[in-house]
Amino acid sequence: MSPESRGGTPRPAGPNHLWAVSFSALAVFLASWAMCWIQAYAVNDDLPNTCDDVRRQVFPTEVACAAVDGTVTGATPGWLVVLFFASLVVTVLTGTMALAVTAAVRGR
Repeated sequence: MSPESRGGTPRPAGPNHLWAVSFSALAVFLASWAMCWIQAYAVNDDLPNTCDDVRRQVFPTEVACAAVDGTVTGATPGWLVVLFFASLVVTVLTGTMALAVTAAVRGR
């Protein structure tokens, strides 16, 4: 009996596509985190020296200056924050699904 079949029925393939989506989303998450960090600490590195009201955020990283009139300078773009959190959610969900399918296929 080959390891690809058990009890005469063929064993289903593993969740290769789920793993690919999970690792791709992880790469997007890490790239967007790097872009947020570069925006905060490389592009806006002198912002705390020129601003009275510095706003810092840790997750995702952001250093911004809020002016008296309500304008914000140096903030992370909204699309990058959405990409950051969306790719994090996709990574967690597809990784969990891939682990569950792998466990089900191996236990079969």
